Amino acid sequence: MSAPPRPSSPRRSRKKFDRQVDAVMWASRALVGIAAASVAEVEDRVSIPQLRVLVLVGTRGPLSLAVVADELGVDPSNASRTVDKLIKAGLLDRRDAPDDRRKLALTLTSSGADLVQTLSDHRRDAIAAVLKRLTAAQRDDLAAAFDTFAVASGEPTVDDALTLLWPIHP
Repeated sequence: MSAPPRPSSPRRSRKKFDRQVDAVMWASRALVGIAAASVAEVEDRVSIPQLRVLVLVGTRGPLSLAVVADELGVDPSNASRTVDKLIKAGLLDRRDAPDDRRKLALTLTSSGADLVQTLSDHRRDAIAAVLKRLTAAQRDDLAAAFDTFAVASGEPTVDDALTLLWPIHP
């Protein structure tokens, strides 16, 4: 007859938890590296704050300047300067909002949409290359674990494309 399993000691549980945290941090370094490499694909054309505006507008649709400033957590004057630079670069367009002509709506130009797509394609290709090194079962387990992790961290649903490219709030 075998003895019942012994409960783990608090110290053993803490070490296991620390190893789990370390594993997630290790994986996050890999993901940050992939994200940084994708940004490098477009950094010769836009700054990081400009890229954040493009991704936000590209994934949320036409937005007002006030919404952009609020979503990025910056002062409206900072958002305005960034938007003006993007308009001058031909990446963003400013028009009357369809529902209220007193307000302006920001949209991507075709060049702006191409830049955001370049970023997304690079990141997706790099992640796919890593996933191809795993078995189908490992990919399934990883996807389930990342889904669980994202939900636990309060991330919006997978259907929210913005979160796949850039966090909503820094």
